[in-house]
Amino acid sequence: MQKISQEEQMRLQDRYVSIEHRFSLGEELGSQIFYLSIPVSNGIVDYEEFYRLDRSEFQTFLADPEQARSLVERCHLRDEDERLIQKPGWNRGIPA
Repeated sequence: MQKISQEEQMRLQDRYVSIEHRFSLGEELGSQIFYLSIPVSNGIVDYEEFYRLDRSEFQTFLADPEQARSLVERCHLRDEDERLIQKPGWNRGIPA
């Protein structure tokens, strides 16, 4: 599994954004890692958490974004943390 070091700058390209359900689907261009992202806030800064998708999941969710909503909910509950592309710091935010 390819990793992105924290020193590397991620080059992200969102391919789908749901304002209503607050998530996006996209690809990290340097590594060709597919992701689902959700907005989070820790009270100091707002940022996104990026969860790895395999190519099949990405294509399925891109074709029918409604199917991604259960994964979005599990990400909000931190039940999918093993998918995080970059691990959060000590002051991890909560879903915004």
